[in-house]
Amino acid sequence: MSPIFNIRVATELDIPAILEITNYEILNSTVLYEYEARSLDTQLQWFNDKMANGWPVLVAELNGAVVGFGTFGKFRERIAYRFSVEHSVYVHKDHRGKAIGNALMVELIRLAKTQGYHTMIAGIDSSNMGSVEFHRKFGFEVIGTFKEVGFKFDKWLNVVFMQLIL
Repeated sequence: MSPIFNIRVATELDIPAILEITNYEILNSTVLYEYEARSLDTQLQWFNDKMANGWPVLVAELNGAVVGFGTFGKFRERIAYRFSVEHSVYVHKDHRGKAIGNALMVELIRLAKTQGYHTMIAGIDSSNMGSVEFHRKFGFEVIGTFKEVGFKFDKWLNVVFMQLIL
């Protein structure tokens, strides 16, 4: 039997757990193209910016602990892109493989449709084939790859862009 978790809207009280998940990925993977761990203040500003702009931040909670989060936001600045969003889903390293990411993605897609968006975009490090396959399960298609646009851990990184027409 798989564990029961709850997907809910994040609050400021969830920021330390979101920060822990984020910083693990920054320091140990190419999931985020950042070098330095974020501070609590930086993550809180990220959250407040999302809230001020009406972007969702969802958390997955298991036994009272945040074990994943998902969000979407503006794809690009110009007005013609206003019906497109770029999303992110992250699951704590100790809780992967429990369908938490699936539940977060289902809810993000539902929210994007409800809010009238036309397409969702994912930018994924090309070495993260697990994420590419995860997105394919939801109907995302590979649109293209930008080669050597990131540099982390002493190597050039490619970004695969995937898209779901809602």
